[in-house]
Amino acid sequence: MTYCVGIKVKQGLIFCSDSRTNAGIDQVNTYKKMYTFGMPKQCQYCILASGNLATTQGVINQIRKDIETAAELNLLSINNFYDAVEYIGRISTHQQSKTGGGPAFSASFIVGGQIAGRVHELAMIYPEGNYITATELTPFLQIGESKYGKPILDRIINVDTPLETCALCALVSMGSTVKSNLSVGPPIDIRFYNTGTLSLGEHYHFDENDNYLREVDKAWNAKLVESFMQLPRLDSAVQQQSQTNRG
Repeated sequence: MTYCVGIKVKQGLIFCSDSRTNAGIDQVNTYKKMYTFGMPKQCQYCILASGNLATTQGVINQIRKDIETAAELNLLSINNFYDAVEYIGRISTHQQSKTGGGPAFSASFIVGGQIAGRVHELAMIYPEGNYITATELTPFLQIGESKYGKPILDRIINVDTPLETCALCALVSMGSTVKSNLSVGPPIDIRFYNTGTLSLGEHYHFDENDNYLREVDKAWNAKLVESFMQLPRLDSAVQQQSQTNRG
């Protein structure tokens, strides 16, 4: 299992992924799940991968091969983002079909980036090859073990959220997932993309023992406990109901 999240706001894009691959309790490995492709000032892409490791590696390898051999159709030659997403989707379904298909060989991807002269975009590709895109109402997309990290994203992220805040929110979202699911874990990668630059931004790589990760987790946990202890007591609800009934 894995967890990846992509966020699209007015300022740009944030990508966050873990690096743990679990094939059973006695086989836990570390594999990169974030990949970047692009040409400065022409196009930039970041791809996050979740699912069967052989399938996701096959997809990334085919994308690389098409670029290296200057195939007529390759990721860097496509001048429309949604055509690029469909191209990746076709490669994914082909890789899955090579092994007979089915849930055991499925894979999902988050793809984000920008092509010169166009706006920045973010999409999620399903195992079937179809996709959805981020919108103003849904400015983030998740793949893998998504349920534990979703609440903080729902509460914080909107299209006007600054990129730095988005990155920190993605990191807290990842931390919540790591705490609740042992199949998700460090190293954690975060990638920035500032809209209009057509150049990849900052990249942060956090190992399991990274001091910053520990500080964020400790601070978040302390504030959660503090906020919880300040919630109105249940007996105040009983008093309010009694007053309402008497009125």
